[in-house]
Amino acid sequence: MELNTLNPGKAAKGKSRRRIGRGPGSGFGTTAGRGQKGAGARKSAQAGRVAFEGGQMPIHRRIPKRGFKHAGVEFQIVNLKKLASCSVTEFDAQVLFDQGFIRKPELPVKVLAFGAIDKAINVKVNAISEKAKAAIEAAGGKVEII
Repeated sequence: MELNTLNPGKAAKGKSRRRIGRGPGSGFGTTAGRGQKGAGARKSAQAGRVAFEGGQMPIHRRIPKRGFKHAGVEFQIVNLKKLASCSVTEFDAQVLFDQGFIRKPELPVKVLAFGAIDKAINVKVNAISEKAKAAIEAAGGKVEII
């Protein structure tokens, strides 16, 4: 075996691309795999558009619209129960993220009063419920809204 006699394996070469519209020998000559006539055979056909129904009024325009879309702020929720179970006493978005309580530190965080707390903690969050704020301050902690 010599270096000049080596050939790449069949799997290494991969599958060759289809050469469309290059004569009858390629198997994709004449109509280039587009069939005979119709919108699909034309160059700038609209038939491939999403939700296109052949010129009929599309369903998303036929059906009446109802209600509205809520564009409010989506908070990441943290409960007092989780804060009480943690050994850390200073909480902000980055600490909550490091502890695994929230998914993204850049999104707003809200503390809710599910569970009880018996130690003094300092919390720096975007929003907090009244009950949670009262519980933290009763335990000797501080709440800062940012």
